[in-house]
Amino acid sequence: MVDNQISGDDGQVIRVLIADDQALFRRGLYVVLGTEGGIEVVGEAEDGAEAVAKAEELAPDVVLMDVRMPQVNGIEAARTIRTVTPSARILMLTVSDEEEDLYEAVKAGANGYLLKEISVEEVADAIRAVVQGQSLISPSMASKLLTEFNSLVRRAEERPQVPPPELTGRELEVLKLVARGMSNRDIADSLYISENTVKNHVHNILDKLHLHSRMQAVIYAVRERLIEAEDR
Repeated sequence: MVDNQISGDDGQVIRVLIADDQALFRRGLYVVLGTEGGIEVVGEAEDGAEAVAKAEELAPDVVLMDVRMPQVNGIEAARTIRTVTPSARILMLTVSDEEEDLYEAVKAGANGYLLKEISVEEVADAIRAVVQGQSLISPSMASKLLTEFNSLVRRAEERPQVPPPELTGRELEVLKLVARGMSNRDIADSLYISENTVKNHVHNILDKLHLHSRMQAVIYAVRERLIEAEDR
């Protein structure tokens, strides 16, 4: 357990913004974190849009944010906060154990991804850790990532060395944008096509590559050099 008196690297109090659409949970965090040495909750937000506005206004050291919120979700908010308040550390605290939420959160610039099953004391420790430059993932989520990555590596080693499936030019464009962590809606806007068309392209990409998730597709595509690392 980290000493409660530790704050940021420079000894200053860590200023935290809490963004969660559940008022009771948000208030509980506010009260309990207020008892932690070296941490000050400077604001609250009930959705992603308000989180972005408050982050720009308050310039917190850490934004503690849920993934699934109304209007603007936490992943989209994280991406915007990275632009308007680049110094802020973003720590996702959520009930979502979906691997794609984790992947997209990290691509959006999150410094940590924790499930709400952890204790408040662990949340406080995580806040201190991300301020000190660490990246945190809940053990159960890290296990999922390792299992999936190992599965990809094992399949790659077992299969015959044949050229990778050929994707169309449009499918490669979509895959590059997926690798940047963009949502289907953002990809549709970028390529001036419908969201349903994007979904069809993603489905075709996964089908051609014999994969099951967007994250697998990006790992596979970079490894097979279907896209370059700088496209990520």
